[in-house]
Amino acid sequence: MESAMGKDGILHYKLHRQGVLNMNAAGIDVSSRKSTIAVLRPFGEVVKVPFEVSHTAEGLASLARQLKAIDGETRVVMEHTGRYYESVANVLHESGLYVSAVNPLLIKEYGGNSLRKVKTDKADAMKIARYALDNWCDLRDYTPIDTVRYDLKTLNRQFQLASKQKTASSNNLIALLEQSFPGIRKCFEGPVRKDGTQKWVDFAHTFWHADCVRKLSLNAFAERYRKWCKRNRYQFSTEKTDEVYELAKSAVVLVSKTEVTKVLIKEAANQLTSISRSVETYRTEMNRLASQLPEYPVVMEMYGVGESFGPQLMAEIGDVRRFERKQSLVAFAGIDPMPNQSGEKNVRSNKSSKRGSPYLRKTLFNIMTVHLQRAPANEPVYQFLDTKRAGGKPYYVYMMAAANKFLRRYYAKVRDYLASLDSLPPVDMDSTGLNK
Repeated sequence: MESAMGKDGILHYKLHRQGVLNMNAAGIDVSSRKSTIAVLRPFGEVVKVPFEVSHTAEGLASLARQLKAIDGETRVVMEHTGRYYESVANVLHESGLYVSAVNPLLIKEYGGNSLRKVKTDKADAMKIARYALDNWCDLRDYTPIDTVRYDLKTLNRQFQLASKQKTASSNNLIALLEQSFPGIRKCFEGPVRKDGTQKWVDFAHTFWHADCVRKLSLNAFAERYRKWCKRNRYQFSTEKTDEVYELAKSAVVLVSKTEVTKVLIKEAANQLTSISRSVETYRTEMNRLASQLPEYPVVMEMYGVGESFGPQLMAEIGDVRRFERKQSLVAFAGIDPMPNQSGEKNVRSNKSSKRGSPYLRKTLFNIMTVHLQRAPANEPVYQFLDTKRAGGKPYYVYMMAAANKFLRRYYAKVRDYLASLDSLPPVDMDSTGLNK
């Protein structure tokens, strides 16, 4: 029998008996409007040649039926790039298929065993399917995030975008004021209000040129400034009045007091106030959503985390239980040092990988800045940061090292707290719905 079947036939028969040949790997190359799918089995057996499916309810439902109709165990693998993959993953997951969304970098670095560089949707789908077969046991099942975490992450991305626009608009207004009223920005310091207004911006909107001040007498300007403060609910100060008036008297302006200058300054101020209002709206809504998550009280107790950075952390990290180890979370943030050892070469101080979430790294860096500015002597993270700094480490090295330690503490605290919630006995309720 063995001579008739040959060695390859015997191996094929044994693997078939063990169920290996019933492994179906469906690789999906996702784009915005459509996806390309290829299904492979071990030893390069092509179950379905690459075909396309549109991202419609009917198209995705048809894809789910086709994949479920294949004999054997089918696992679907795709890259989690942007948001295009989520609709495909959700539909297939809800249909009962095993879905795994992997980091695109893993697919990119997966060898295709070819010297030719081919970049087509069909080739990518085949490559993803081969990756799925080679990493079959290491694939992790895709779990859709709940509505609150999804909305929180979306809000955070919009918050980050609006913050960049706010910075650009602020710099633009300052540049314009340096031509019409140089130095006025430094006269006013104060936090941004909940409605997005700020004193220096509102002042520039009304007194948009130095001539708006110095053409008046000191008493006339003081009275007008007092009424302006009352109307806009700002605190009036005689010292501030004198300071602004003296600045206007000595200012060397680059542009004349014309209608064009007025339009430029006022519109730039309106634009900055509008974007600032959006930023504050996002910040408030993010904090409201984050307060609905179980880990909210633990995260908010950590030093350096407030109503702004706390929701940003929870938005980017998500459910911490999806990370098997603290090292996985550190790698996700991209602040893990990359090993560099070959033969006798062994570099002890390595750069961070920066292969994770840039939004999370930015939030961590801001939290470390709070530690650095406030210098809490009894805070373990700051003690670690200060030790690294005292040892002569460069600025970014000790900041990222402290961020690494902070993230490990975050992982331990939040995971332990969530585990304690899971182990709590159910609340005993009486017939009225009240606690006994």
